[in-house]
Amino acid sequence: MENRKGKNKANDKVNVKNTKNREYKFLGVSIWKIFSYFIIYSILGYVIETIFGIITMGEWQSRQSFLYGPFLGIYGIGAVFILIFSKYFNKNNIILFLGGYIIGTLTEYIFSFLIEVILETDWWDYSGKILNINGRVCLLYSIFWGVLTLVLVKIINPFIDRVCNKIKAKISKKTLKIIVIVVIIFLFIDCILTIYAQDMFITRMVVEKNIPVYNKEAINEKYIKLKNNKNLDNFINKVWGNEKMIKTFPNIKIKDKYFNVIYLNSLLPEIKPYYMKVFEK
Repeated sequence: MENRKGKNKANDKVNVKNTKNREYKFLGVSIWKIFSYFIIYSILGYVIETIFGIITMGEWQSRQSFLYGPFLGIYGIGAVFILIFSKYFNKNNIILFLGGYIIGTLTEYIFSFLIEVILETDWWDYSGKILNINGRVCLLYSIFWGVLTLVLVKIINPFIDRVCNKIKAKISKKTLKIIVIVVIIFLFIDCILTIYAQDMFITRMVVEKNIPVYNKEAINEKYIKLKNNKNLDNFINKVWGNEKMIKTFPNIKIKDKYFNVIYLNSLLPEIKPYYMKVFEK
């Protein structure tokens, strides 16, 4: 009996230990790894888009998704989905390309739709590109997603995993989790602030520049309510003024009720929509 009790206690300790060490997964991938991938590839996406902007436009423009920090969320989300689902279509390079083509396109379309619904604006518009769907996705950038998937799965991510493993060997698991949690919380708060700041900026532009939009009456009421709160109005103008918003989101645009696309930087020509002019195009 005593031996049995001893074994039961030992088993209970093992079960408690296993519960503590259990990692929650999504489709076989650790949640911590998913968060880490999102952070890493959001930063890499920002770097890629910044370099692309300098090469094609001769300007160092902001390419970040949020008000603060070098993060481009569409790349982070796209990379996470590709890495999670790539194991299902990683039989050969052609299937891998097609899988990335489909996942990247769907991710970009859904992300664009959510931005328009939540922020009432567009971060990109492919209406002028060949074979586009509602200006949200197009053939050229879908092909780019396919190529990016090949490079990501075959070259970049194995390298990232090796670097992460070296870091994990030098830093405790607990410390790494704390870092990831802090960054994710920061991004969540940053996202909320971005939604609010863009809403206030668009409201300001619609009213002060008299842009004819469908919900003009509701926007006018929101503008008047803001102006009546002097402290909040002064804070927003100081922290998220026109220059801050244009330089952070140089390509922000809205559609009026006649479906005309209006780039908000065109309404403020005195503000340069870039940080630095690298060379004349």
